[in-house]
Amino acid sequence: MPQLTLSRKIFLALAALLIVLLISFAGLSIIALQRGLGSYVAEIEIRRMDWLAQLVLKNYVANGDWKSLRDNDDAWQRLEMGRFASLLDNTAASGDERRLPPWYEYRTMRPEPAPDSVPGGVPPPPPPLELMPRRMLGAPPPWVFPDPRGMHDSIFQRLAVLDAGGKRVVGADIDMANAARMPIRHNKSVVGYLALAPLEGLESEADRAFIARQSGVIVLTGLCGLGFALVLSWLLARRWFRPIDELTQAAQDVARGRLSTRVAVQGSDELALLGKTFNDMAQRLDTVEASRRAWLADAAHELRTPLAAMRAEIEALQDGVRTFDERTALRLHRQVIRLGQLVDDLRSSMREPQGDLQMTTVFPLSLLKEALDHTRDRFAKRGIEVDRHAVDRVTAPAQPVIEGNAHRLHQVFMNLLENTLAYTDEGGKLRLDVIVEGPRTGNCLTLLFDDSTPGVPDEELPRLFDRLFRGETSRSRELGGSGLGLSICRATIEAHGGTIEASASPLGGLRVTITLPLANSS
Repeated sequence: MPQLTLSRKIFLALAALLIVLLISFAGLSIIALQRGLGSYVAEIEIRRMDWLAQLVLKNYVANGDWKSLRDNDDAWQRLEMGRFASLLDNTAASGDERRLPPWYEYRTMRPEPAPDSVPGGVPPPPPPLELMPRRMLGAPPPWVFPDPRGMHDSIFQRLAVLDAGGKRVVGADIDMANAARMPIRHNKSVVGYLALAPLEGLESEADRAFIARQSGVIVLTGLCGLGFALVLSWLLARRWFRPIDELTQAAQDVARGRLSTRVAVQGSDELALLGKTFNDMAQRLDTVEASRRAWLADAAHELRTPLAAMRAEIEALQDGVRTFDERTALRLHRQVIRLGQLVDDLRSSMREPQGDLQMTTVFPLSLLKEALDHTRDRFAKRGIEVDRHAVDRVTAPAQPVIEGNAHRLHQVFMNLLENTLAYTDEGGKLRLDVIVEGPRTGNCLTLLFDDSTPGVPDEELPRLFDRLFRGETSRSRELGGSGLGLSICRATIEAHGGTIEASASPLGGLRVTITLPLANSS
């Protein structure tokens, strides 16, 4: 059984929706056609009854109102039949001469052919009926002119006259709401209506054939539209979900370890944004994996250095090259201390500081002064001037307070000072600045560490806080440290809710900017 993919599900859902819409459209269209056909035919029929409206208007004008016609079926029937009423009712017309039927009037009114137009010049004898007086002609038998009012589907059985208010005057009892109306106007005013009720049902073969033809056209049109919509839906589904298929394949490749996999991004819609996000994620994963491999290689190298020194010392003792004395023990002890320090640094850089920090009220400037006092002699020994006036100007009552861990913050300050001692040239300078911002301007403490040359290349600034990164690969461990100090600083500062950044210093060296949020004053 083929797999029911998302694109197929969408296509099947669209197909089901289109089929339901088609059935609903066809059914409602056929029902509307059946119900609306009678009203449509009634509108056409009523427009052809203007002659009857004229007769009804003449009756109204002659009597001045509808009283003479109201519920007067005889008068209404005579108006319905018009000029044929006197013939069908065998009544005399106005004057001495009876009104003649149309077929007789048509024959008597035909012009006689001219003698010259008849072959032989002898005209034909006159018709016998023309020799009889018109007054002796009687009404034709009923089977010649049957009364149309008595037919089953006669239009006269659906006709009625309404007054200006819409009330029935005479005629059939019909549904006024569905009836077609023709206004009867006198002196530009509507005095009544000629109303015609629509046919009830489809009783004739012609009606049923018309409905069948129109229903077939509706169904055929709907099927054609359904076929076109299904093809279009299938094409659009494949086009829309192709990026998703590509993302799925790319995600599977990344899961297999091919972190260099990328997807093509086209357009600016949600799928394009998803593709860009995937590419960014893959790029970060690739970068993290590369950093992990580099970190493992650097860690192995850093651990190998003291181990190699210790191995050389021990092998020299075993071979008798050296004797075990106090100096040898001191060298071995120094390598063990260095190895232990490196392991502690690695452990600190990998630890999540948020998990084991015990926050208390801390005065960060006091911790900084303590670190400066601890390294004063070392700075003096290297001839590096330390400008700490900005720190000393802040008096004890005005010292900023933060919520943090004093031990970790002291470690951060010591790492930064050790970094300056390790990299700043002799005779250089270290300047410290303090900026305290109140609640209206940020409610934070900013510390600036500026040292003199040498500086750090701009391309290396973003990597200074990476684990085991040292700006100059030519420097040995004796000068550059383990490469974990700044990484530990960043982890600790971020655990306190602050930020730490590196940039070029105006003194020519490196500027480290630390920002810590101040504690809320009670």
